[in-house]
Amino acid sequence: MGYPDLYILRHGETVWNREGRMQGHLNAPLTPVGRAQAERQGALLAARDLAGFGFWTSPLLRAVETAALALGAIAAEVRTDDRLREIDVGHWQGRLRADCAPAGGGAHGPDGDLSLYAHAPGEGLDAVALRARAFLNDLDGPAVVVCHGIVSRMLRCAALGLHHGAWTELPGGQGNVFHLTGGRMEELR
Repeated sequence: MGYPDLYILRHGETVWNREGRMQGHLNAPLTPVGRAQAERQGALLAARDLAGFGFWTSPLLRAVETAALALGAIAAEVRTDDRLREIDVGHWQGRLRADCAPAGGGAHGPDGDLSLYAHAPGEGLDAVALRARAFLNDLDGPAVVVCHGIVSRMLRCAALGLHHGAWTELPGGQGNVFHLTGGRMEELR
């Protein structure tokens, strides 16, 4: 299925990101670095023609705070959608990532050990992929979306026509803006 043009933003760095904690559905505020990342996302978007775009955010505090900083001067209205919430990692929420890692851990990148999410209690990756795809299927036009690391990857897999199992192959990091159009992705810097 073809999807409309998308700009997908991951929230800026939070206190818990800096501490190496699993967040899931719990909230932690943005750090000064995270606020600067959100402002940079807004500057990148301000240079784009967003006429006709809808604006969406996860209802979790770190995404709402990022949306306020990044979209406040751009969007007249930013709607929330529960399907954009981060993966629920059950009783791992709030725990240090190192305390959740299996012996030996996995590959580390800008988002830490991604293999943790395949083993986390809670809703599971398949459920996140389903709700991400359902969100995209309900869009009636181009959109700017503020969300989270795992949800961003699942949204991008769907928009790029990839199986959701390819989520670990996509770039990550904090405070990103990805533009997806015509089955292609560009990271804005």
